[in-house]
Amino acid sequence: MTEQAFVRARRPEHKQQRREALLAAARELALQSGVRNVSLGSVAAAVGLAKSNVARYFGTREEIYLELTAEEWQDWQNAVTERLRDVTGPDDVIAALAETIEVRPLFCDLLGHVSTSLEHNVSVPAARAFKRITLRVIAELGARVAEAHPDLTEKEGGEVVAMATALAGVLYPVANPSPALVELYAQDPDIAALCPPFLPTLKRALTALAAGLPALR
Repeated sequence: MTEQAFVRARRPEHKQQRREALLAAARELALQSGVRNVSLGSVAAAVGLAKSNVARYFGTREEIYLELTAEEWQDWQNAVTERLRDVTGPDDVIAALAETIEVRPLFCDLLGHVSTSLEHNVSVPAARAFKRITLRVIAELGARVAEAHPDLTEKEGGEVVAMATALAGVLYPVANPSPALVELYAQDPDIAALCPPFLPTLKRALTALAAGLPALR
């Protein structure tokens, strides 16, 4: 879409279309090069919009990615909820949480940037909207986890859900190292031991947490 088309459009539905176009562009660019490498200018250019005009739809680059993170939270919730319908035991519950995160690299990438950058340089309304969504998802998924995991209360289920996303944000960049570190690990296998495999590490940590929480009551 050209910048001229953006300038001419006035209706609320057109503004929503532009917001969705910016979100889609930001998503695609992040999948290609990583969240940290995408600038506001590159998102604007991808939809043919002047960087200065993005403020009509989003206050900052961080607000764009915070909204994308909220979308990813809700998409993950739907996937986990679907998986939990077929679980037969605690191990299946942990697998449902971990495996649905693993197949969402953008979600993992975004999670690693939320507290360090995406929650900075945003408006209070944008931050509030994001926090409300994450709190709702954690509470709702926590209840579903507790229904499927006989040893956990709803609160403990929420703790496991929250920890799953927290660990994913930390593990993802470690398990997906830079080219320099990939070369280093190939040359020095002993150092490569510092690069934990994402899914097994996440499952093990969540299994330990779920097993330990009842003992802390």
